[in-house]
Amino acid sequence: MSPRTTGGLGLVHSSNAGKPTWALVGTGALAHARTDHVHTTDLEATTVDKQLLRSGVEDVMAALDHYSATLASTPGGAGWLHVQHVPVRRFVAEIVRKLLALNAWAPFASTPGPLTLAPYEGLVGLRSSSSREYLAYTVTWSGVAYVLGAAAPHNPTRSAQLRNRARTSTANTEPSPLPPDLGQQDVLALSWTSRHAATLTPVLAELARGGQRSLLLDLATDAAERCSAGSATGIELRSAPSDLFTLSGSAEGLHRPDDEHVVQVGGHGVQLARLVRLVSVLLETSGGCTQPSWRTVVRAESWLDDMLSTTRPHTVLLSNDTSPLGVLAAHAAERHGANSVHVQHGAWTAESVAWPALHSRDIVVMGERDLALGQGWARHPEAEVHVLGQPRFDVLAGQSRQAQRRYLEKALAPGGRRAPARIAVWACQPFNPDHLKYHADLLLDGLAEADGDWGLVIAPHPAQGADAFNALVKRDVGTPVAVADPRVGARGCLAGADAVASAYSTCGIEAALLGIPVLEIGPPGERTLGLASHGLATRCEATGDVAEALSGVRGGPTPILRAALDVVCRWRGDSAARIARLITDRATSGPRADDSTHHHLGAAASPQDEGASVR
Repeated sequence: MSPRTTGGLGLVHSSNAGKPTWALVGTGALAHARTDHVHTTDLEATTVDKQLLRSGVEDVMAALDHYSATLASTPGGAGWLHVQHVPVRRFVAEIVRKLLALNAWAPFASTPGPLTLAPYEGLVGLRSSSSREYLAYTVTWSGVAYVLGAAAPHNPTRSAQLRNRARTSTANTEPSPLPPDLGQQDVLALSWTSRHAATLTPVLAELARGGQRSLLLDLATDAAERCSAGSATGIELRSAPSDLFTLSGSAEGLHRPDDEHVVQVGGHGVQLARLVRLVSVLLETSGGCTQPSWRTVVRAESWLDDMLSTTRPHTVLLSNDTSPLGVLAAHAAERHGANSVHVQHGAWTAESVAWPALHSRDIVVMGERDLALGQGWARHPEAEVHVLGQPRFDVLAGQSRQAQRRYLEKALAPGGRRAPARIAVWACQPFNPDHLKYHADLLLDGLAEADGDWGLVIAPHPAQGADAFNALVKRDVGTPVAVADPRVGARGCLAGADAVASAYSTCGIEAALLGIPVLEIGPPGERTLGLASHGLATRCEATGDVAEALSGVRGGPTPILRAALDVVCRWRGDSAARIARLITDRATSGPRADDSTHHHLGAAASPQDEGASVR
């Protein structure tokens, strides 16, 4: 994979009073360097030990929590790090990754010493991402030197790229006028991505059929991610205030003076006061629903409190209670005496989340293998985990393979031209451009070598901009390539495919449920959904693997044993109804001690025709 560039700098060995030091210099100076030196992009391309990375991040986050968790909190008592843990953890991972890469470079490992930063370089920057909204913050190498103690009298905290980034409008208008008095509601649901909406609205519709009234709060700041209540009676839809996600400003309490508190990472002493100062940049410059600023969090809590006080629901329904808005909502539900229910909207693996923490009282997961993860990640003292499938998949059985096939053929052969005999769909994730190119090369080279006449339809992730694939479509590789309309996505066309390829898109599970061959792609060591370990996919780490898997594809769906599917996703077409029943039963009777589907942690869970729960 190509390195992630954060600046044209090099690291050169020097000395100060006879002691070894390492100076960051412009790359032009490297040509004349007579001592050990390296370009920072080469350091960033270094593969680091994943276990060391995870343990390093855990150590820093634990120290950061002990040092600074009480420095700022919302009026409702939610600590800044508790709410903003996910973006902060991702930023900390960037720092730890760079420190481990530095240690892995032999000249530095043999002669370690302090770093001297590059004057005037910003300390916090952005790396490339194909996501439309998400800002991929990173620490520059001068920022690394800074948290290790280097003097920085002339360095701004924000890079030029971050300072010059134009704040785009994220105004979210009301979908329709609503009565000024919403009155009491039974369920308050929050959504800010299309995956949340598609997961939660079937449950709300089932609740409505049972006479339960729901208020759906659409917090999406991207028009493509917004939801509609449809024609279901009993579901009110309301959006956030139009200026909620455009708030910026200082994060009071997080601008700490230097002190003696440090945390050790691979022999490096990271100064906690300086780390908090850099983290404050994220909280002050971020925006949108996935990375709300600290001022937005404080304002959003007040708005949620008003909603909960007005509607007095018995349940707050979420499809993400780990990122800032979800943590905030679960915290608010607890204070208002409402039960919190989390419905898993995407596949989980042990390494798939930035922060393995779930804050709701009831946690609904897709398959048997998610039980242990859900129980291990649960933070609520009375949490229970229930295997009830995925409401979003209830409609799969009714999808038209013929209609979706026609869409794929038209995408690859517009104007009535001949379509390829076989079609693969690539369900993407919003990786950085270099990572996407790696996957694209793997797939396209494999398609070219595979037996048969193949074409490829690229289905962007809902958070991804379609322009990320312009260069791929224009490549002269012989294999027909097209990009699916973002409004269609992988979910709207995979039923018509001969094969579906992805690293860890939940669409891989949908394809497996429909009997469509699944290719889990990526280099050795890259995380996937792990479907191959259950006989539901083929792991493809190289071009030859892709070609062999595609050459073996036969027409028509492949039957798969229900037991194998149940491990990954319990699919009966009634997940929404079962979750609705859980919500109403909990509201009327509380925990059911005699529920035969309960399993204590460590007991074998066998959903079969019923949901399974773990407390």
